[in-house]
Amino acid sequence: MAQPFVPRAARRTERLFRIAMLVKGVDGAAELLAAIALLLVSGDRLHQVVAQVLARDLLGPPDAPLARHLTTAVDDVAGGGRTFVIVYLALHGVIKLALVWALLRRWLPAYPPAVVVLGLFVVYELVHAWHTGSVLLPVLALLDIAIIVLVVREYRLLRRERAM
Repeated sequence: MAQPFVPRAARRTERLFRIAMLVKGVDGAAELLAAIALLLVSGDRLHQVVAQVLARDLLGPPDAPLARHLTTAVDDVAGGGRTFVIVYLALHGVIKLALVWALLRRWLPAYPPAVVVLGLFVVYELVHAWHTGSVLLPVLALLDIAIIVLVVREYRLLRRERAM
């Protein structure tokens, strides 16, 4: 039996889509593992690790912006913001992993909610970047926008394929 003709653009989209899902899956797993680690590691231990990193100048001088940012972030996580960070990372990670699983299984009903959820991530990242001056968050937002485009393209191809 002959294989159906698949246009090159569709194969390229499929490959990019799978790579994007791999990136999102790794990101989701890392967030979930970070949440678990924060549950298990004390605030004092976090401060010790940061002190060791800064003592070895792994991020540049201890008074450099990156070092100050890390110290401030650990102070927030070790203090009152700990519960929020753990819940945020855990939920974010689980949602990403569930969406990646559903999309890689090509479950058609998962595509529209995936676009909405990724769109909400983009809005959050851009608003948070605006308030914090983060350079990384707009880059992550651009990555999420690219993934949204791939999800929409894959959804259209999949719907067209199933209509035949």
